[in-house]
Amino acid sequence: MGMSDKIEAFINELLKDDTDEWLELKRNELASIFGCVPSQINYVISTRFNPDHGYIVESRRGGGGYLRIKQVKHEDGIIMQTIKAVGESLDEKTAKSYLANLIRHNALDERTASIIFSGICDNSLTVNQPQKDKVRANIFKNMLAMAGK
Repeated sequence: MGMSDKIEAFINELLKDDTDEWLELKRNELASIFGCVPSQINYVISTRFNPDHGYIVESRRGGGGYLRIKQVKHEDGIIMQTIKAVGESLDEKTAKSYLANLIRHNALDERTASIIFSGICDNSLTVNQPQKDKVRANIFKNMLAMAGK
């Protein structure tokens, strides 16, 4: 079992045992437990605990920094299916279609969908086009994960 697998297993155990809504961890403390650098912890969090895998992560760097992880649970699963379907990149037209589908299935109300769309539309994203669709996908997945709670 590799280092990343061990870190993932450790965090999953903590998530199972944690009764709070969020699991809060210190990146440096985890790194010292596993005898690795904090960037190894970052790698595991970004690749194995993300919306595609059913998690929301909040992170604050620095001396008092933390990682907060929450497993997303949805009754009907359509929000998780949508999150998984999005992938690495998302254009504005496809995002609008996803939102319309979620409204149609009563997974989101129109107001929530409008708020999400306003945050991911081309006018809101000020990065270059190749980056814009990647940024949009990340924001969209995180917003869906939070909206579906």
